Amino acid sequence: MTNRRRGNAAPSRRHSRTRRITPRSHWLLLSVLAVTLSTALLLQGYTHHTFGIASDDATGARGHDGAVPSQVVHGGPVIANAATTPHTARVKARTIALTFDDGPDPVWTPRILDVLRRNHVHATFFVVGTQVVAHPDLVRRIVADGHQIGIHAFTHPDLARLAPWQRSLELRETQLAVAGATGVTTALLRPPFSSRNDALDDADWSVIEQADAAGYVTVLATRDAEDWQRPGVDRILANATPHGRAGQIVLMHDSGGDRSQTVAALSALLPRLKAQGFRFATVSDAVGMAAPVQPTGLGDHLQGLALIRVLQAGDWLVRLLGLLMYAAGAISVLRTAVVLVTAHRHRYRRLRTRRRGWGPPVTEPVNVIVPAYNESAGIEAAVRSLLASDHPVEIIVVDDGSTDGTAYLVESLHLPVRVIRQENAGKPAALNTGLAAASCALVVMVDGDTVFETDTVRTIVQPFADPRVGAVSGNAKVANRSGLLGRWQHIEYVIGFNLDRRLFDLAECMPTVPGAVGAFRRQALLAVGGVSHTTLAEDTDLTMALCRDGWRVVYEERAKAWTEAPASLDALWRQRYRWCYGTLQAMWKHRGALVQRGAAGKLGRRGLVYLLLFQVLLPLLAPVVDIFALYGLLFLDPLRIIGLWLAFLLLQLVMGLYAFRLDGERPGPLWTLPLQQFVYRQLMYLVVIQSVVTAVSGSRLRWQRMERYGSLRVPAGAEVPGTDFPRQDPGLPQQYPYETQ
Repeated sequence: MTNRRRGNAAPSRRHSRTRRITPRSHWLLLSVLAVTLSTALLLQGYTHHTFGIASDDATGARGHDGAVPSQVVHGGPVIANAATTPHTARVKARTIALTFDDGPDPVWTPRILDVLRRNHVHATFFVVGTQVVAHPDLVRRIVADGHQIGIHAFTHPDLARLAPWQRSLELRETQLAVAGATGVTTALLRPPFSSRNDALDDADWSVIEQADAAGYVTVLATRDAEDWQRPGVDRILANATPHGRAGQIVLMHDSGGDRSQTVAALSALLPRLKAQGFRFATVSDAVGMAAPVQPTGLGDHLQGLALIRVLQAGDWLVRLLGLLMYAAGAISVLRTAVVLVTAHRHRYRRLRTRRRGWGPPVTEPVNVIVPAYNESAGIEAAVRSLLASDHPVEIIVVDDGSTDGTAYLVESLHLPVRVIRQENAGKPAALNTGLAAASCALVVMVDGDTVFETDTVRTIVQPFADPRVGAVSGNAKVANRSGLLGRWQHIEYVIGFNLDRRLFDLAECMPTVPGAVGAFRRQALLAVGGVSHTTLAEDTDLTMALCRDGWRVVYEERAKAWTEAPASLDALWRQRYRWCYGTLQAMWKHRGALVQRGAAGKLGRRGLVYLLLFQVLLPLLAPVVDIFALYGLLFLDPLRIIGLWLAFLLLQLVMGLYAFRLDGERPGPLWTLPLQQFVYRQLMYLVVIQSVVTAVSGSRLRWQRMERYGSLRVPAGAEVPGTDFPRQDPGLPQQYPYETQ
């Protein structure tokens, strides 16, 4: 957690040539990508999951049939001119037109084609558009083998239940898919769930009339093998075998499920019917129709190819997103388990450490450096809380060119505080000024908008009894947590920051000592050249430098500091944007730790990898995950998606309850956790996107000072020197030095 601060340090000559305008075009690009992804998923979802291929008995009861012409009801199975003067055609005597619906299928269609080839039989295949898109090579093989193509709608819906525009879309998209895959168009149509002429009702007839107006000839069946029910090979043979010499259009299926019985029955049916004197022909040949399949125009062929490529890309995208979601989910669950286990171990390790101590008690005086830029709203509370410490402190307030009288305010208090003024040069320069003026071996750094509890300084310096420790991170807590945004940040501090710090402490790879509450060996700071101004996350940069220099950095959760959090979304955005961007800078600056040994290697291969994975890559995937979740609600199993979300939320809640228990916090704010997932989470991943784009584009972000609210109070019970000063409301628990107003 970095500090929220102030005016820019004087840029170096190299940085002065760097572009300082924050890029905005990437938001347009992100919006375009989001819309493109959403459109692709909507199209893919519609074509694959809106209806799906169902059994041929899936439709409801038959309706009224008063509008169906009697000559159609009692006529042949091929219907033409339905919209004007309907007429039908019957199949020639001793002729069988084999038809196959619902394909092509990568398993069963090739086997059926092999059987037809061995028996020198040509058939008619009524294909489903989505199957054509998925397997265009099979459609090309059907045509190349001399078989006839008809269309069977795009998503296999009951066309009679659709609006007219949806029917047109189904037929047009299927025709384009066939044109793109084979270079031909067909005038043959078999509506899904259709059967014989005498089964037509008024709704079915409206479909046939609309199809006729679009140039299609409707092909029904005279015998249904009912192979979709898988009744057994003998039953399929009986259903498909004609009685007498009349010609037949036989309905079978090459997709929609296990078609092994169909293949076996077809192998026996063809030689049997040939032996009985039947010949096999395509539908058009069987009824004497002019060629219904013609070469397509260039425009339709190109549109069809584009449709196939777009939908294939959508299929690939859905598979990829599915894999990413599973991977992200697995990694998140693994992270949760690791964080909880390490937090538990860290707790008991700290209990053992407290019993035996870090070593001899550290009682030597400590310099407390308070960099201040326009901190008049909270500086008095901060200084008085430091002076109330039960450990000897020497306070240095470095006024970094404030324009609101911060330095004058501190001096007017007539407290034992040293005030140093300097021209505005940035927080790192202010800290280095304080460090140069410090006389103690230990230094505590604290923000000007932060108050300490009475024992914070004493607690945070005790780990320095171990000579290997170079820095100690305290426990920064949100003071103004009364509003919804404050509660969300409070949850984030307790669950996110503090659980992670326990993990980093146990793994000896602490990447950040927060500017709000951190303690350092002055010797260690001087050894790494003080506080660097080359990144906006000076606390993260400094901590990584100490780790690479061989110092151990630990976390002391009992050293509490209360800080003001942003009270508006705009302020929160600016703060987190700077934090994230600065962290990226620090990670890049210290990337060499990945190949180093010792403490530096632990930072690189543990700390940096963890930050990259969970604070950069996963947030970058978050928008895609959210879009895919909406896709799942619309087109997949919504109960399953909701169940997964509730399971994830439950996991977060369990982690939150344990984290709040470790921090001694009341769990009441956790009721806002579900809302946090819908608003706060989205804001945070947009911050990461903005930061990554800014970093990659080479732009440089300016310091942005956070608005102060003056809500901090000195902890109750502290012996505060000087005159009267507002303390904590005595009605509030004493461990919470903040207001609820």
